[in-house]
Amino acid sequence: MYQIPVIRMKTVFFARTLTLGLVGAACVQVAIAQTEPNKQTPQSTEIWEPVPPVVTPGVYSANTAGTTPPSDAIVLFDGKNADNWVANKGYTPTASTAPLQWPVRDGVLYSSTSSSARTKQEFGDMQLHIEFQTPSKVEGNGQGRGNSGIFLQGRYELQVLDNYNNPTYVNGMVGSIYKQAIPLANPSRKPGEWQSYDIIYMAPRFNKAGLMVEPAYVTVLLNGILVQNHVAIKGTTEYIGYPKVQAHGKGPLILQDHGNPVGFRNIWVREL
Repeated sequence: MYQIPVIRMKTVFFARTLTLGLVGAACVQVAIAQTEPNKQTPQSTEIWEPVPPVVTPGVYSANTAGTTPPSDAIVLFDGKNADNWVANKGYTPTASTAPLQWPVRDGVLYSSTSSSARTKQEFGDMQLHIEFQTPSKVEGNGQGRGNSGIFLQGRYELQVLDNYNNPTYVNGMVGSIYKQAIPLANPSRKPGEWQSYDIIYMAPRFNKAGLMVEPAYVTVLLNGILVQNHVAIKGTTEYIGYPKVQAHGKGPLILQDHGNPVGFRNIWVREL
């Protein structure tokens, strides 16, 4: 007898909370809608807070190439040459087959202003391991410091950036899905130290009409620390404006040239 009022109270509280939540969501949608597409700027989609907490990653030896590729891995860069890559103008896949002009020195592939780098092979669901190094000499700040990016299927950017004592908008910092998903933490190492990404990526699904029936999902560890936990990717990662949904099949990996000399090594993929 006495449980019935309690249940009703919980129901009323839930309904009231749900109503308030819907009102809040509607307010956010209205605020976004008020920004007309032709009046958008890069700053329109920047988020600056709350700032993810700083986490100190475990000890990492700079004298080793990190995790040895497993036996079933597709090795995309082993420190010897860039034969598995071609030049790509811009940040979206092109039909270019021009040789990549990024230099390889001491087992490291360095980004160059000549182009971005695109894999010859295309991928869907995958596990990706990649190690990167931002310049030891600190130059610039914010987005102008050690900037690059890893474009999954050539469309969805996981940010590469030197964020060691270098604030920027949090949905554009290292570990973010660019301008979509803020990282859970900032486990950045010092400039010049090797860092690692381990990524589990599940590609989006589209029906015959080209409509997305399931978004892409990504889980990301930066230096062994979870920064993205099964996050849904809303669409393309745009510098200006909001994500776009475009039907596609398998796609390449693209390493972005952003004008900063970022080094990469030990890149491998396991198809899932």
